[in-house]
Amino acid sequence: MQNQDWEELGENIRKTVQNAIDSQDFNKLNQTINNTINDAVGSVYSGIKNVSRNVAQNAANNARNYSGNQKNPEVRPVTQTANLYARPMASKMGGIAMTVLGITFGSVSAVTVFVLLMIALFMGVLPTGFLIALLCMGLVIVGSGILLGNGLAKLGRTKRFSMYLEQVRTAQYCDIKRLCEVSGKSSKKVIKDLNDMISRRWFKEGHLDEQQTCLITSNQMYGEYQKMMEARRLNAETEQIRREAQERQASAVAPEVREILEAGNEYILKIHSCNDAIPGIAISEKISRMEELIDRIFDRVEQDPSSVNGIHRMMDYYLPTTVKLLEAYEQLDGQPIQGENIISSKQEIEQTLDTLNSAFEKLLDDLFERTAWDVSSDISVLNTMLAQEGLKQDDFQ
Repeated sequence: MQNQDWEELGENIRKTVQNAIDSQDFNKLNQTINNTINDAVGSVYSGIKNVSRNVAQNAANNARNYSGNQKNPEVRPVTQTANLYARPMASKMGGIAMTVLGITFGSVSAVTVFVLLMIALFMGVLPTGFLIALLCMGLVIVGSGILLGNGLAKLGRTKRFSMYLEQVRTAQYCDIKRLCEVSGKSSKKVIKDLNDMISRRWFKEGHLDEQQTCLITSNQMYGEYQKMMEARRLNAETEQIRREAQERQASAVAPEVREILEAGNEYILKIHSCNDAIPGIAISEKISRMEELIDRIFDRVEQDPSSVNGIHRMMDYYLPTTVKLLEAYEQLDGQPIQGENIISSKQEIEQTLDTLNSAFEKLLDDLFERTAWDVSSDISVLNTMLAQEGLKQDDFQ
């Protein structure tokens, strides 16, 4: 693509994203970016391909002869949801019984106290027996109140469990703030509720994430979450090591490359910050994958500074677009009421993140393509020389 074409493409993408953010209408966002970004990234190294194609043609043909079919991806078994949740009927029936008994005993005791007071009023005196009876009835009323309170608490807990279960049953995880919305309780109350229900084994495999922002209801899903968090920690450690190495090598890097690497590091930090601010396992996996891809792209640029020209468009258009989308998602996700339009917009952004990840994967592959061609060319030349010298294996048969 010519520079003018790149500028026009980047401006169109930037306008598309900005208009979507301003209007909060993300319906056509993924389609628009998907139709432009893959073609753009695919042409980053078109000039290199034209130069190297003839030299590496024989090696490429041989490689294709040995290419095998890809296997189907492993399908992970899904835990049956019926085995994950209890049916707290005993607690519900106990709550009903305690509520009924509390109301019954409390009502009878209150009526008895009223009758005794009326009799004492007419008699004009309050005998010792009346005082003892009033005291006993008072204790019964207090006990009835406690019984009623416990019964209502049990019924409320089972009702909230049903609400929570409705939100989490299929996906096996749910954001705490969503549970706050459906129950009308504060996050502190909901977290206390969930811990209580997990201890009672109503959620048989229930867990809360480390930040206590998400309920996870299967060991399988929690295992995936733990792997993701461990990967995050490892990525953070790797990132720290990489930064230290970059600082040590900064003096040996050309000023233009150093500027690109520093700017890229800033984008990675912004994306990581958005990832920390956005709860949810699925979206976090997409963003973590994006961090990894972008990090590897800049690692490649650091290893081969001559490839820096291939990522200028990524720096000018795709990374700013990515950060804008993540910030828009964070803003949408932070709304207390998740209406249909907000949910649809979030889904559209998630699909766009998949498109961007595919584009970054293609760009990373292109960054290594020149090396692959060089290797293929060397092999082709080596085979030719061996054949001329009569040293190829075929010559000994």
